[in-house]
Amino acid sequence: MLRILTKAVFPQCADGLRKSAYLYFFTSIVFMVICIVLYNVAHKLPIMQYYEELKAEAVKEEKAEKRYITEDVHSLVLKDWYLVLLITGYNVFDLVGKSLTAVYLLENAKVAISACVVRLLFFPLFIGCLHGPQLFRTEFPVSLLTCLLSLTNGYLTSVLMIMAPKSVQIQHAETSGIVMVLFLVVGLASGSVIAWFWVI
Repeated sequence: MLRILTKAVFPQCADGLRKSAYLYFFTSIVFMVICIVLYNVAHKLPIMQYYEELKAEAVKEEKAEKRYITEDVHSLVLKDWYLVLLITGYNVFDLVGKSLTAVYLLENAKVAISACVVRLLFFPLFIGCLHGPQLFRTEFPVSLLTCLLSLTNGYLTSVLMIMAPKSVQIQHAETSGIVMVLFLVVGLASGSVIAWFWVI
């Protein structure tokens, strides 16, 4: 919204774009500082401490009754390093996937979108690694699927972010890029929130 506002207020020249960028980043920094201060102040309030204690007790009771997906992912060999290595592998292969667009760029948007839909197959595959035969519940299948998930995520995200501005008229290219970033952030935030409620 701020980017749209600054684009409408400031002239589309070098000086206007510079002022727009300054205002954009200055406002973001101010809001971040305000949020950090208010977050720390809020946790010192008696009402917040009371509900934090209730939350801690509820979490203990819930863990005694239910198993979370993160608790099912374990390794007798790697122990507590297993999750660390999985997260590291995910981030590394996500970066590799994003970098692959410099080598080969898929220029067919329909194929890219279809590939995104096909990635839904990762869901039953991961379920199989959690609750399937013992062969699939070892470190290798989970690590392989995690790396493939991140590799395809990085590549297809980059492809669609590159293709979207090219698929519209030049005067709408910047707007389409902003919309793509907006929906990307909303999707990441929504996925993070939903993950908290994903109980196996």
